Amino acid sequence: MPAQTAATSWLAARWQSVLTTIRAAEREAGRDPGSVSLIAVSKGVASQSIESLLVAGHRVFAENRVQEMQAKWPTLLGRYPAAELRFVGRLQSNKAADVARLAHVIESVDRESVARALARSIEIRNRSVRLLVQVNVGEEPQKGGCPPADADRFITWCREGLGLAVAGVMGIPPRDADPVPYFGLLRALRDRQGLAELSMGMSADYEAAIHLGATHVRVGTAVFGPRSGT
Repeated sequence: MPAQTAATSWLAARWQSVLTTIRAAEREAGRDPGSVSLIAVSKGVASQSIESLLVAGHRVFAENRVQEMQAKWPTLLGRYPAAELRFVGRLQSNKAADVARLAHVIESVDRESVARALARSIEIRNRSVRLLVQVNVGEEPQKGGCPPADADRFITWCREGLGLAVAGVMGIPPRDADPVPYFGLLRALRDRQGLAELSMGMSADYEAAIHLGATHVRVGTAVFGPRSGT
């Protein structure tokens, strides 16, 4: 367990600041306290810093690179079995088994090949894994996600055709665009499908996402600070 240092105190203070902002946004939106969960995105963050946040009491984290997740999380989950690990990165079919072995929630299901691979891996391991369908809300070619026009069909196929536990939807608005219309699109999709989880909003726009109904916000920089390569 990491000792309390100036660095860990700094990290805990940033985490508490984000939680305070989330609670304030909940109040402003007329939502119940605690209705929004903070996902601490620990991409590029050392295991020691993640463990400092675990010691402080945070339990929900996300990674977006399979190799990094494999390097850090078997040990961390062994020490903190109550932690929830989410995968939010672009997922290839040949890595589905690796992700399904560790993650409790996979937020980047976006095409049939990935869904089929996950269905096989989850069945083989007999694990309870919640899935979110990622929607490419801005229809940007460089981003993952199913096209908005195909999202309803794809979600229904995942649930009814493969028997997957689709819990919600996730999306990332285009950079520098007003995120509100894209958040509205995701919320409407979630509501039509009767799903529980709505994962949207990052460090720059999570307050707006909360006002539009996010149940989970994915925050990295605001919690951990800037990282190299980001």
